Amino acid sequence: MRGRRPLGRQFGWLWTAYAVSAYGSGLGFGALPLIAVLVLDASPAEVSALSAVGPAVGALIAVPLAPWVEFRRKRSVMIAMDLARFTAMATIPVAYAFGLLGFVQLLVISAVVAAAKIAFNAAGGAYLKALVRPDDLLVANARFESTNWSSIAVGPPLGGVAIGLFGPVATVVADGLSYLLSALGITAIRGREEVPQSTGKSPVRAGAVLDGWRHILGHPVLRALYFNQMLVAGLIMATEPLLAVLLLRQLGFPPWQYGLAFAAPCLGGLIGSRLARRVVARYGRHWVFRTIGTLRAIWLIGLAFVGPGVGGLVTVMAIELLIIINMSLYTPVLATYRLEHTPHHLIARTLSAWSVGQQAAIAVLTALGGLLAGVTGPRTALAVAGLLILTTPLLLPRRDRPSQPAPEPARSHS
Repeated sequence: MRGRRPLGRQFGWLWTAYAVSAYGSGLGFGALPLIAVLVLDASPAEVSALSAVGPAVGALIAVPLAPWVEFRRKRSVMIAMDLARFTAMATIPVAYAFGLLGFVQLLVISAVVAAAKIAFNAAGGAYLKALVRPDDLLVANARFESTNWSSIAVGPPLGGVAIGLFGPVATVVADGLSYLLSALGITAIRGREEVPQSTGKSPVRAGAVLDGWRHILGHPVLRALYFNQMLVAGLIMATEPLLAVLLLRQLGFPPWQYGLAFAAPCLGGLIGSRLARRVVARYGRHWVFRTIGTLRAIWLIGLAFVGPGVGGLVTVMAIELLIIINMSLYTPVLATYRLEHTPHHLIARTLSAWSVGQQAAIAVLTALGGLLAGVTGPRTALAVAGLLILTTPLLLPRRDRPSQPAPEPARSHS
């Protein structure tokens, strides 16, 4: 079966590097909000600000980085971004050990990590398109998606245990080291990679930073998917700090249960990502966008009704499971469509623009959720997020308009 066909040693190294980083981030899932709550006794508004302001500033930093990423060797960019994230995360245990850890430092680290993640993903997407065959893109993206969800399934429970045994910054150390190991894995990829060439216009012109948005907004289907994704991702992520306050502070869940509530449902990500290729083959890509895109949005409202004890834990896990199964099926299909319909010389800028827009939406909606929670409480804010996300299927493309995938360039490495 094609889904099990080897994609080559170079892809294997890239996948391994991604897996190491993903599992490290799984261990550190929600680490900064947890440190803010448990170490700095942050308020709901401060926790939401940490999840909003840092990524928003990081997105702004990533905007001018996009043309730089586009016209550099992608492996070098990915290694540099991994090292930047490792350095930023390493400052947390040092500051904590000397009693100097503060909220502003967490904000700065959040911004640096967010900017580096956007640049890394932009370079990684461009590199992946040149690395594997066009008809293997969905398989490759599904493998990344499966790895991502499995890392979250395994990481947070282990992270909760590590926090209980070794203190609140233990998972940050593991997360930081994972970026260093990821950089080493990418370094192991062999093969010559040429410096990308511009298409005649200067890559450093002022308007180059906007080329990714021009491409997205000029493509009817990508435009619809873009605005839908911004709102869905923004509203889902806006609930994370609200749930942290609700579960940890108001309902008294211990950290290991908080981690379990998000980790166990992530096994659903293995189901959805493995089904992606078969569902597309049977029903078509547009059916996935419309049907699965709708199904991932209808469950969030249930988080407003979470109660204490075992019943509350089961409620969170059931809701997260339903959301994740649909998200993990939808996401690799979206990622593959986006790569197929983006010219090679615009991939990094398009992926950067996509990530910046999504981060901006997450930042704005998280900040608004925090402000609303500060006035009305986290339950009301969760209910509002759940109601708003029910409108997002209206933004999905109504039909798959005929458009040809972007032409494939000659591969620059073997």
